Amino acid sequence: MTQRPFSRPGAIDLSSLKRPAGAPAPGSAPGGPGAAPGAPSGGEGGAVAPYALTVDEQNFQTVLESSRTAPVLLVFFSRTRMPESGQLADDLAELSSEFEGRFLLGLVDIDATPQIAQAMQIPSIPLVVAVLDGRPMPLFQDVVPLEELRAALTQVMQQLVAQGVTTRHQPRSAAPVVEGDDEPALDPRFAAAEDAIASGDAAAAVAEYEKLVAANPADAEAAVGLARAKLLQRTADADLNAARAAAAAAPEDVDAQLLVADLDLLGGHVDDAFARLIDVVRRTAGDERERARQHLVELFGVVGTSDPRVARGRQQLASALF
Repeated sequence: MTQRPFSRPGAIDLSSLKRPAGAPAPGSAPGGPGAAPGAPSGGEGGAVAPYALTVDEQNFQTVLESSRTAPVLLVFFSRTRMPESGQLADDLAELSSEFEGRFLLGLVDIDATPQIAQAMQIPSIPLVVAVLDGRPMPLFQDVVPLEELRAALTQVMQQLVAQGVTTRHQPRSAAPVVEGDDEPALDPRFAAAEDAIASGDAAAAVAEYEKLVAANPADAEAAVGLARAKLLQRTADADLNAARAAAAAAPEDVDAQLLVADLDLLGGHVDDAFARLIDVVRRTAGDERERARQHLVELFGVVGTSDPRVARGRQQLASALF
């Protein structure tokens, strides 16, 4: 994918979006502000999928503010001028559900909301921009196949996790974006470890969490932090495509399967990661089976015991074992 310089780095000037209260959005189509002809009609809050919503002048600032909780992707497109860009928007909406809150997708139809495109000085379409903590960064400006798009987003999400960005958005289908939904304050016990993760030093983070676990083996939060830091350490230099190729070429290689499961988890493909390891447990015996089981249990901890995917994974693991 090509990456081109973004014409307006940093904070976005929204002054051009100001208009009298109650005035209709220019270019609005039936189905709500910012709805494009042929586009899915947004639900409450403009949601068109659990983690995707139509962006208009009214909710644009709030969508940007939500990037302070977890990443936001904005896709700029036009179904009339470039139908392929509309397909890209549809593909991204589909992927936003697959990534289950790793990012919130904002769909910006430049025909329905030209003020937003003007405010961000969009040079051409399609354009996909990542917004982190209110600051935009370009991702790509090409229409690409769904599989290539999925792989690219997986790499982006892995990089963000490696930098300590692990929060998720809540589904937006039934509720509008909530302004001021800030991330909880970090427990000071974990500050040194999380600083190490933010700086890309997974080994130092592992060492810090190991100290906490050694001091209090019953500290479940520290144990989860340690598992996450180890995950980042194991995958620090891994190449997703090479890892997948190696695992496909040698299905009996437990290490190869464990690495792909780690990378899938980092990319937000939790069910895929669990399914791979459950299959390894089912196909192996002895020490190799125990390694796979323990690895899977560790990943359960990373995701969180309250997650329904973990509950399903535990049931499937029990079935594979017995």
